[in-house]
This record gives sequence, structure tokens and C-alpha cells, in this order.
Amino acid sequence: MFAIVREHFGHLDLLVLNASDGLEGNRDEDYAMRINLTAQTRAVDLALPLMPDGGRVVFFTSHLAHFLGEEPVYPAYEPVAASKKSGEDALRSLIPELRARGISLVVVSGDVIEGTITPKLMERQSPGLLAARRRKAGRLPTVDDFARAVVDAAEDASLMSGATVFVGSTEWETSEEKPADST
Repeated sequence: MFAIVREHFGHLDLLVLNASDGLEGNRDEDYAMRINLTAQTRAVDLALPLMPDGGRVVFFTSHLAHFLGEEPVYPAYEPVAASKKSGEDALRSLIPELRARGISLVVVSGDVIEGTITPKLMERQSPGLLAARRRKAGRLPTVDDFARAVVDAAEDASLMSGATVFVGSTEWETSEEKPADST
């Protein structure tokens, strides 16, 4: 893929990374880490030679992963959250190298996004989870809300490297949402 980018465009101004997998059944134990950590850092390694000064990496994650260790996580999502958090941490550790190349990193973190597969899978495992989240948040962000935030993260030159753009509510603590085993 990166060879094709080099051949047809000569450079890559923007790399958008969507860490999003791991709830599927019948996968190897390390599947989530391979998708949400290893693949993300490998893509950056391959893209860096193509990225000019002023380039940007935008990484998608979820609030459940971004705030892992600070806020409760639904038990079914915990392995995914851990892998996404590992991916985010690994990319943030690259900020000095990216900065030296004139490239910035912006993270876009989303609440449970209405209509996407992850909340559907989570709802199957914990019926009522989405209704409880909607009550707490007021409304869940949509795919369009998230897409607008990604475009803004890609285009907004005022965002410093390492900035996090939040989509949706970051309020998590309620007795009705808190996983039973996260006391």
C-alpha cells in the first residue's frame, strides 16, 4: 500500500489509524493486540518515510480505552480497551520522533458511537447497556459526529501534537452503568 502511495503521489500528508477490533469470537488470544497495537505502530513505521514536514497522524480510539484505569470499563470490552490503550500509549511514545520530523499526532476518542458494531456487540452481552449509556450521556454521538471530529483533527493546525479530541460525553460514573465488578 505504501509503495503505491509513493508511486502515485510521492508523499503522504495524513495517516488516519482506526484501531477497532477485538470483540469478535473465535480469535487468537493476542488478536486484539495485533490489530489495535501492532498494526497501528507498523503502519506509522511504514508511513514515516513518506510523510513530509507538516504531516499528521490521527489515531481513533474509544473513551473506554483512553480512560482505561481511570474509569470503569464494561467487562466484555476490557481486552479491547487494553489493546487500544496500548496502541495509543505506543503512538504517544513516538511523539518526540514525530516532532523531530515535523509530524504531529492527534488522538480522537469517542464515546459509544450510535449505530456502530461495537456497541451492538456489547449490547448483546449486556442488554440495557446502551439505554443506560444514553441516559447518562443525554445522547450518543453518531458516525457523522465522529467523522466531523476526525476531519477537524486532520485539518486543525492549532492542535498540538499529542492533543486529544473528545467526541461525546466523557462522564462515566453512574451506578446503573458501572460494571458490577469494577468497585
